[in-house]
Amino acid sequence: MFMCSELYIAAFEGRTQEVTRLLTGSDDVAIEAARNGQAALHATQAYANHPGECCSTSEVTGDRSTLLHIAASQNHCKLIAELAHRDSTLLSSLNTAQETPLHCAARAGHADAVEAIFRLAKDNVEEDRLRGVIGNKNESGDTALHLAARHGHAAVVETLMKLAPELASEVNVAGVSPLYLAVMSGSVHAVAAIVGYKEASAAGPCSQNALHAAVFQSSEMASLLLRWRPALAIDLDNNNSSPLHFASSDGDCSIVQEMLSCAPPSIAYLQDKKGISALHVASLMGNLHVVRLLLQFYPASSDIRDNCGRNFLHVAAMRGHSSIISYVIKNPMLEHLLNKQDREGNTSLHLAVKAREHKAISKLLSGGKVQAHIMNNAGLTPSDAIESSTGFFSMVRLVVKLYAYGAQFRPQRQDQIRKWTGQDIMKWRLATSKNLAIVSTLVATVAFSAAFNVPGSYGSDGKANLNSNRMYNAFLVLDTVALTTAVMATMLLVYGRASRSNRSWFGFIISMHFLWLSLLCMMLGFFTAIASTSDEKSMMTALSRVIYFGMNGLIILLTCLGMPVS
Repeated sequence: MFMCSELYIAAFEGRTQEVTRLLTGSDDVAIEAARNGQAALHATQAYANHPGECCSTSEVTGDRSTLLHIAASQNHCKLIAELAHRDSTLLSSLNTAQETPLHCAARAGHADAVEAIFRLAKDNVEEDRLRGVIGNKNESGDTALHLAARHGHAAVVETLMKLAPELASEVNVAGVSPLYLAVMSGSVHAVAAIVGYKEASAAGPCSQNALHAAVFQSSEMASLLLRWRPALAIDLDNNNSSPLHFASSDGDCSIVQEMLSCAPPSIAYLQDKKGISALHVASLMGNLHVVRLLLQFYPASSDIRDNCGRNFLHVAAMRGHSSIISYVIKNPMLEHLLNKQDREGNTSLHLAVKAREHKAISKLLSGGKVQAHIMNNAGLTPSDAIESSTGFFSMVRLVVKLYAYGAQFRPQRQDQIRKWTGQDIMKWRLATSKNLAIVSTLVATVAFSAAFNVPGSYGSDGKANLNSNRMYNAFLVLDTVALTTAVMATMLLVYGRASRSNRSWFGFIISMHFLWLSLLCMMLGFFTAIASTSDEKSMMTALSRVIYFGMNGLIILLTCLGMPVS
């Protein structure tokens, strides 16, 4: 039987007397039916035929929630007590989500309602059914403590831990404990309440524990968990990552130091499925302070190699973290890593060149301790890795940089040296030439038409009215330069696309400079045209400032945006 509107509203608003009045009529009829037999039975049927006239505690909402579910979710403690005394079975009633009223109170964060339901259950429910009220799990396997912890209701968590601490050892269908959920909610008070119980579970998803999650929350929470159970620091998830791996990736030194101080020494030597240690992780993320801290506690961990045979300096070079490279160079205890080779024979310099990390290359070479002639297992030196470069500017930078430090190529016959093709830069040039040719043609067209639509127009004699004006003369010069350079750029670009010879690259560079000059002249010509037809004193001051600051800013912006990516 679905709940009548009056009863639902009265229960939701906590009007205990109104709920009692609506329930009393139904209860009196039922009692009279039991006493007087058939006559009262007709009265019961009359009430059933007119459900708006009487209500019952068995009525439910659309999700099968009872009156007690509603009262619990709204924290109406008086109504909760009244309903429990009328029908104690309501305390263990389940809705479609398999949740009891205790679940509803916990999810809503009502500590008073939680305590009231707990006390009423102890007084009115039999011992064998009491577990169903307090420790019942919903369809997701969550107890009331799970829901309170998930939503960070510290007061409810504290109440439940006082009344039923054994709930902290339960996990839901996903294998997640209330402690893990409390950590994820960010509530330090909820975490503190749960860790007061020694048998509490710290399990989380993917074999993580609460400390894995705590490193991303706060150092206070991580410290709390470490003091409660130090062994959490060496627990591994499905990827064999420890909480220290997580903390090293996040870069919070206070949490890392807390773990290193409390956990067993083996923590710094734990490796995931790829052989990556916490030191590797810190190096990959460029967290220099964490790297220093890990090596301060466990200097021998610097020699840990992953499944590819790479140490933390190798991965730092691959990611271009020059600060870590500088730290290694300055540390005498770490100098032996500079020329270490991985399983493929690559040194840190090999990997930095392959990754095109120019800052890392410069830092490695500037120290004077890296040997640039070491060959890997394929017989290639770091300089030979330049061959795989697809970018023209990147290739040039690498060649100049390595040559300046005396790096060598592998020995080979000169007639067998393969010429660098640089296909990507050629394709980029051909595509760009087409677009630039269109732009240069438009600029030439605008500049040509501007010569016959001069500022101030023409006089009756066919000559310009502003012939003697200095700004007008400047306009003519700028317009002429813009037209000439735009035409030259167009010719060079068209020739370059047609010929595709070695000289076409040089022509492309020259055309870009011509086009750049034509655009600048056209813009300056616009300003001089305005100045020639305006009041000289007011306009010249404003225009000079606009031109000066505007042109400088524009040149810087276009230079940055137009520079080919290395």
